[in-house]
Amino acid sequence: MQIVRSGEELAAARAELQGTLALVPTMGALHAGHMALIDEAKKRADRIAASIFVNPAQFGPNEDLARYPRREAEDARMLEEAGCDLLWAPSVADVYPDDFATKISVAGVSERWEGEARPGHFDGVATVVAKLLLSVRPDVALFGEKDFQQLAVIRRMVQDLNIPVEIVGVPTVREADGLALSSRNAYLSPDERQRAVALPNALKAAREAILAGSPVGTALREAKQSLVDAGFLRIDYFAVVDAATLEPVDAPAGEMRLIAAAVIGTTRLIDNLPLSDFG
Repeated sequence: MQIVRSGEELAAARAELQGTLALVPTMGALHAGHMALIDEAKKRADRIAASIFVNPAQFGPNEDLARYPRREAEDARMLEEAGCDLLWAPSVADVYPDDFATKISVAGVSERWEGEARPGHFDGVATVVAKLLLSVRPDVALFGEKDFQQLAVIRRMVQDLNIPVEIVGVPTVREADGLALSSRNAYLSPDERQRAVALPNALKAAREAILAGSPVGTALREAKQSLVDAGFLRIDYFAVVDAATLEPVDAPAGEMRLIAAAVIGTTRLIDNLPLSDFG
């Protein structure tokens, strides 16, 4: 696996890659969820590229940029063992030089939920992903469904800007007890880790209740109460949304998603589950 760190090195390495190319963008601290993206990428392209870049533009002033886990050597070893051909690990100065003046903002789909809880977050995501896609020029790029709103924002951006890449969402990878894999799970104390499983359990219970005919509002209230009972300190949102627009829905119709974000201890967790198409 070739590791490149500058735009110039990337351009040279990209020119040497023959056949179709898949890109897996990451912020490092890799786990089995990222490896599932690599595995899916291998099914969809001849060559595999990954990026590791902890993007400061998507962190708010009181968020965890400074303590976000960084372990490039271990991440590189995992990628190489998984069959990755190219790793791009640029510096902040390479991605955002001193005279950088452009920001991409995706209206509509970015404005609720994470957009409300983390102002400016999706501008940072959209801007860096656009740079990654335009620099690497992959045929396909893969993102995890755990960050479901992020996936929707990226799809909208790619469509609106006519970036010639297929965006693929890969289902969330979970621990044995159901907790979604996340680099931020490392922040949980042992007790918090045990109680954190209440989040996927609440999503599953709400889905089962809605599919059984319970009113959406009732199912959501019961789910939120279960998180409070488990010791979550704050619930930023717990909602049923249209899977394409991310607009809230109060009755089953079409492709929907249950989405949630809540804080336990000092750690903010997000998760989601699909809801069946009611037609």
